[in-house]
Amino acid sequence: MTTTSSERSADAHADTIALAAELTTAWLTNPHTRAGSAEVLASLTSMHEAVSGLSSPAPAKDVASAVENVPAVSVRKSLADPNRIISMIDGKPYASLKRHLASHGLTAAEYRARFNFKADYPMVAPGYSERRRSHANQIGLGRKAAAAVEGVGAAIEQVAEEVVGNVEEGGRAALAAARKTLGIRT
Repeated sequence: MTTTSSERSADAHADTIALAAELTTAWLTNPHTRAGSAEVLASLTSMHEAVSGLSSPAPAKDVASAVENVPAVSVRKSLADPNRIISMIDGKPYASLKRHLASHGLTAAEYRARFNFKADYPMVAPGYSERRRSHANQIGLGRKAAAAVEGVGAAIEQVAEEVVGNVEEGGRAALAAARKTLGIRT
């Protein structure tokens, strides 16, 4: 005997009612549960809705993703402090969001997409970035290599001219002095 789709649907509906009734009965058998008839009916209804919802998980995912994408703070508040940037995920302040986003399994692009930010939304607090930039300049990073090479080149040319002048004037003694000046050992 074959079953039609309406019979299968009726069986599935009966199964969800039976499962909801079992869950409600289990809840009521707990000695700490005190419920009146209205609460039992409300519990049975909510259990039935929950069990019925298990067969169609798509709406539950949409609700979860909508809740997930609600920012914790406004964009203005997020960028208000120059030394900290506030995360839209948890509302906590960070100097840089890179490690925080990685802990949530996100990249900067995914974070911007999740909260509909423009591509220029900062991932690092401006004050923190400025401190790092000034420190890098203090230790010599960011200088052009050509300027350093020109300074060294000028010093080499000056020493070379002195060496040539000394060699022409004094022979071996001048050559020894030039080697000493250049730091060449023989």
